[in-house]
Amino acid sequence: MTADELLESVRADGLLSAGGPVVAMISAGRDSTCLLDVAVRLRGPDAVIALHVNYGLRDDSGEDEAHCTAQCERLGVPLEVERPRRPEGLGNLQAWARDVRYAAAARLALADDARIATGHTADDQVETILYRLASSPSRRALLGMKRHDGALVRPLLGFTRGQTTAYCEARGLAWRDDPTNAEGDYARNRIRHGLARALADVHPAAARNVLRTAELLRDEAEVLDALVDAELGSANGQGHRTIELDRFAELPPALRRLVVQRLADAAAGRPVPGAANHADEVAALRRTGTAMLDLGRGVRAVAERGILRAEISR
Repeated sequence: MTADELLESVRADGLLSAGGPVVAMISAGRDSTCLLDVAVRLRGPDAVIALHVNYGLRDDSGEDEAHCTAQCERLGVPLEVERPRRPEGLGNLQAWARDVRYAAAARLALADDARIATGHTADDQVETILYRLASSPSRRALLGMKRHDGALVRPLLGFTRGQTTAYCEARGLAWRDDPTNAEGDYARNRIRHGLARALADVHPAAARNVLRTAELLRDEAEVLDALVDAELGSANGQGHRTIELDRFAELPPALRRLVVQRLADAAAGRPVPGAANHADEVAALRRTGTAMLDLGRGVRAVAERGILRAEISR
């Protein structure tokens, strides 16, 4: 695939082609370098805002920032730089870094009614699915990242890391490699350099097969979501979607789990991992008076006079 073919494919996909401005999250790596150049070519520099987060975790972090600054100056794109301070006693470093950069992107996007674009590729998708498969026993783990999730878009999700590299080389775009990506301290690196390569040794089409499986499951998820919608109906006067507890108990076990998960996620406004595991306990709640059951992450199931809903615990 040539650089122009990649550009036209992204244009046809429409994730960057319409709407307001685009906040492009850039790290100085090859994928985000490709993303920024594609966004500018499709939308023009006036419609693009670049965001770089300098965590200051490496001695050469400042060089990454300087590279992004020079790149944006060359393209005529404004650059916003965040320099967060790492909290004392921080546990999960990668989770903190992810939360920081997405929060910064959300603030920029909200101010300009913009979309947020990341440089995630098909390789990232495979690594994400494999990681979630190992660490999170749920159907959602196999669905991978969405191409379009609210204000967030991933225009390069259909392209490999090799294709973004070739794009940058063809366009004469320089990038910087993060040396920590080669270290084995992080789970994603171990998946990238160990598990993904081992699967490729088992079958040369392993990565494509993982992606195809996720694609099929996402299609089937739409059917399952429609079944859940049919059971829950519209929201009540308090904004809760509900179902009669007797009806809930009659559902097939798989559908019960999906209904509980949907109720919990809707109540929290975010995914509530493991809520579906409580489906059988929810079905056993008493039908008279009011009964409650903790679903995790500050959400509880409430059965009131035989009607089931979920709400934030108070």
